Amino acid sequence: MKPRTISAAQARRIAVAASGLDGALPGERGRTGARTLERTIARLGLLQLDSVNVFERSHYLPLLARLGPYDRASLDRLLHHDHGRGLGRYTEYVAHEAAVLPVTDWPLWRWKREQPYRPSTQRWADDNASLVDDVLAEFAERGPMRPSEMEHPAHERLPGGWWNKSEAYWATSVLFGQGRLVTVGRTRFERRYAAAEAVLPQASLPQLDRADAQRELVRRAAVAFGVATLDDLADYYRLKVADAKAAVAALVEAGELEPVAVEGWGRPAYLHVDARLPRRIRSTALLSPFDPLVWFRPRAERTFGFAYRISIYTPAAERQHGYYVLPVLVDDELVGRVDLKSDRRAGVLRVQHATIEPSSAHRAAELAERLSPALAEAAAWQGLDRIEVTGPGTWAPEVAAGL
Repeated sequence: MKPRTISAAQARRIAVAASGLDGALPGERGRTGARTLERTIARLGLLQLDSVNVFERSHYLPLLARLGPYDRASLDRLLHHDHGRGLGRYTEYVAHEAAVLPVTDWPLWRWKREQPYRPSTQRWADDNASLVDDVLAEFAERGPMRPSEMEHPAHERLPGGWWNKSEAYWATSVLFGQGRLVTVGRTRFERRYAAAEAVLPQASLPQLDRADAQRELVRRAAVAFGVATLDDLADYYRLKVADAKAAVAALVEAGELEPVAVEGWGRPAYLHVDARLPRRIRSTALLSPFDPLVWFRPRAERTFGFAYRISIYTPAAERQHGYYVLPVLVDDELVGRVDLKSDRRAGVLRVQHATIEPSSAHRAAELAERLSPALAEAAAWQGLDRIEVTGPGTWAPEVAAGL
């Protein structure tokens, strides 16, 4: 039977609704207590972490986009960031990239913890097996701590910047990948580890084989995306495409995914059986560069016609849209991008660059008025007194006028 066809506009609305952004209207959102934060994290499956805080660290931003100006201290308490010592309800693992995820999801990643490292890392781990064991023993003896607090002789301070870490530090990375050290929170954004056997008894957790775990991960990706290609579904949790393909086939057979054709996509797609198709989307949101709606750049371009680079890794002379570039969602379209900086000393949210998408340029003034409340909300959330457009861009005049 030929798959039914979904229009490009329908696919956009399905994607925005599945991501929980269909109600993202500044000033019109409700309570944002701990339970709301937990439900939103559960809907996304994870929060990707990144250390850049020129505007705000990334893991805070998907919740701002969906919930409005929530209390960041509530999220910190939930994640044990600068709060608590032991394991709470959340930990971290390399799920997509480094990310926060519920402790209850730990069994879903056993297959990854058990697989070999890339050859160079595996050789280092094999050559330094006694050091790795010594470091684990120190965490087991001393309890939760940051790598910087280790007392092992191999943890010597070395010159040379971020990447020139001690041998003992790299041992913690190996132990984290193997699941023998578990993240129990962060202090000043540095991970705080504990020995897994001390805080996460394996006997209390279900044991999932690789196929079952990967099928569940693909199912969650399908729920979060609504409609997606095989590559999209594989990328959500960074699975190999061949593994995701087997999981998709099983979910199609089970009736959870429906093969569909999406206008303009040029490749097979899959619709989750519970995906909603709103008649209309009303939303305005500033998206983290690592928001699930846009984190797989081919999907953002295919679904929204939005070619995107964050630019923090781009040499300054080659940047087109600024440094920390946030996509702007208005209704079911990505209409532009803004480079934001929280100048905390001056009390100013600086719009250092603002660019309108060519397809939206005829609506630049109208869309700037839609953006203005989102910027005001973000500034207030950051504790900043005012907003200033301080840089160039094809949208900068309208954004300044809209403020």
